[in-house]
Amino acid sequence: MSLRRARSPEEYAEWVKQAMFEVGDLKDCLLYEVEDLQRFPAYIEPLEVSIKQVYDAMVSGVYQFGREDLSFMDVLRRHEDQIPFHTLLKQINETHRKGLDVPDEG
Repeated sequence: MSLRRARSPEEYAEWVKQAMFEVGDLKDCLLYEVEDLQRFPAYIEPLEVSIKQVYDAMVSGVYQFGREDLSFMDVLRRHEDQIPFHTLLKQINETHRKGLDVPDEG
């Protein structure tokens, strides 16, 4: 399956903002559902922190595209079936690694 990449910086930034919202929403839902916090999934915190790092880098203007996977991909690979927005995270990572999907001007 070929993942769609963002077509503009604005779309890419919107995807990262959406991922921030989604991880916060997932955390809130789990907190609401899990009465025994000892069972709270351990992957949520590292996922939230790594998405926030990307977001903060964009906001501060130091974000750079790269060839390496973003740090949240390790968490995603291990817990993909528990993360409802896994496709969004894969698209963010794909755009990070391959750049924006800008049509060739020819």
